[in-house]
Amino acid sequence: MIEKESTKKQDLEQLKNAEKKFQSLIEKRNELNQIATQFREERDLLNEKRKELKTDMDKLKKEREKLVAKMKEHKEKRNQYQQQAKELIDAKRKKKGEVIKNLPLRVEEIKADIQMMEYEQETTIMNTRKENKLIDQIKQKRKEFSEIKKQMEKQQLIEVDLSDTDKGITELFQKADKEHEKVQKYYDESQQKHEEYKKLVYEIATLIGEANKKHKKYIELREEAQSNHEKASEMRSKIISVKNERIKQLQENREILRSQNLKARKELMDNDKLEKVAEQSVEALKGGKKITLSG
Repeated sequence: MIEKESTKKQDLEQLKNAEKKFQSLIEKRNELNQIATQFREERDLLNEKRKELKTDMDKLKKEREKLVAKMKEHKEKRNQYQQQAKELIDAKRKKKGEVIKNLPLRVEEIKADIQMMEYEQETTIMNTRKENKLIDQIKQKRKEFSEIKKQMEKQQLIEVDLSDTDKGITELFQKADKEHEKVQKYYDESQQKHEEYKKLVYEIATLIGEANKKHKKYIELREEAQSNHEKASEMRSKIISVKNERIKQLQENREILRSQNLKARKELMDNDKLEKVAEQSVEALKGGKKITLSG
């Protein structure tokens, strides 16, 4: 009997511990789900910010493209003016024959070449090797320009009656300079937009990286929470099973007790009956009557 009571107490203690474990798993699951929700919300905020920056980036891209288009438009005009000036210089040179004898024209031609190469260097994106090559060409042209200038100082200039041509050449170069100023202006503005664009690209890439980390952590926490939920469900099933078994056992014990009580009551009733018959027999003997036993 003592051993049975000890086993019963031990079973109750195990059930109590199981319920504590179940509650602990539920609390852990809820805690993990709450933290996972926070990471999900942070991820969503980062993605929302990324969308906003993407809108700004697209806007900058369109603005930059417009500036580049304007730059190309003025660049084309500048090149046209420069080409027309060179054609006038060429026509003037042909009128005078040999170039070496017409040093002022040669100076103008070299000047135009230097100017065009400088414009190209200032407004064209190129790799280091190509840019260094262009710089060397400019240096060479400047050296040639310096040498011819020295020759001009030593020799008498050839008088030519091409004042209208000279004026036209000057005007074309002036127009080319004005167009180049616009080219430079739009180039600088487009580069500024490009730098802002690159900055947004970097920020978006950073946000994507952070959002991916948050999403990964969210998934990990959700999986851990799900694992705790499954363990809790399994523990709950065991607890319910144990409780059902205990209820069944209690019911069986009650049924046994009820049967025993009925049996005891019946026996008690039978004993009472026997005592009554015995009393009647005694009375009969006293009165000289014959004794009979009947149900």
